[in-house]
Amino acid sequence: MLTLIIGGAGSGKSAFAEALLAKSGCLDKIYIATMDPWGEEAKARIRRHRAMRRDKGFATVERFVSLSGLRVPKGAAVLLECVGNLAANELFSPGGAGKDAVAAIVGGVDALCARAGDVIVVANDVFSDGVEYDGETETYRRVMAEATAQISHRADRVAEVVCGIPIVHKGEF
Repeated sequence: MLTLIIGGAGSGKSAFAEALLAKSGCLDKIYIATMDPWGEEAKARIRRHRAMRRDKGFATVERFVSLSGLRVPKGAAVLLECVGNLAANELFSPGGAGKDAVAAIVGGVDALCARAGDVIVVANDVFSDGVEYDGETETYRRVMAEATAQISHRADRVAEVVCGIPIVHKGEF
């Protein structure tokens, strides 16, 4: 089953997704962290996130690009956190897919779905501010939006989290 969880920054989307992963009936629970530790701020954030997940029973795998090359146990429950980081990495990292970032992200999710029992994908709400940006920022937002739209069409369930409250758009939770 493919589940997409979307929401703004600080909306509670990650906590909701982690709760879904925790209650999955799958024996193997894999948390795919996509934040590339490119600077001290990112490294500190990663340390904080690791500490928050430490006792939740997830195996954390850090994967910054080429999600389709990642092998997970057959039937595992997988949480991909998040499309925004993965989009930045695929677009701008030397090992990323560049102009083929959307295909790399969606193909990676498809590859996870082919092996895992449950796949939960977290994505950011990127267009609710109503602002159009220039250059690379707009390219990045459009890659996130297109990848998220393609994942939502494939998903069995889609929920948007607002102020910690999930609003179901597709399927049943």
